Amino acid sequence: MHEDQVRPRYEPEVAACGFFLVPRPDGFVLHMNASAEHISEMRSRVFKAVASAGAAEPVAEAARLVASELVGNAVRLCGPWAPVIVLVASADEQILVQVHDPVPSAMPDRKAEPPDNAHAETGRGLWILDVLAPGWTVRPTPVGKQITCTLPREDLAAA
Repeated sequence: MHEDQVRPRYEPEVAACGFFLVPRPDGFVLHMNASAEHISEMRSRVFKAVASAGAAEPVAEAARLVASELVGNAVRLCGPWAPVIVLVASADEQILVQVHDPVPSAMPDRKAEPPDNAHAETGRGLWILDVLAPGWTVRPTPVGKQITCTLPREDLAAA
């Protein structure tokens, strides 16, 4: 990098115990321990970031639901206070939501129950991802696994 080139710096907006938010021009990266308070704040931040990027309210709500579902899965897998990283980024035609948790071996597993089973108390999360972020992916990383969901901006806004 030349001296005349300056990398933009994005200072943490919030740095608190178990909650470290770094804004980006297209969204944010949040490092957090998954407590009830932090999850609530994360959900609010996801909605605000997506809505302020010009996406319609249904898209912002879908992004919030996807992020919440993914973090909730990490909590069920790892327990309360699990360390997760949430990335939200906005592009012209899509919204990206990624959640990274520390357990690479536990990949998402769809239950045999259909999503409309009135007696099932859990097991609808992956179906929700299929509807809101078709083609979502999961990959192991050196420090855990990352689930990537891409939500279309326009399709959800028209719904």
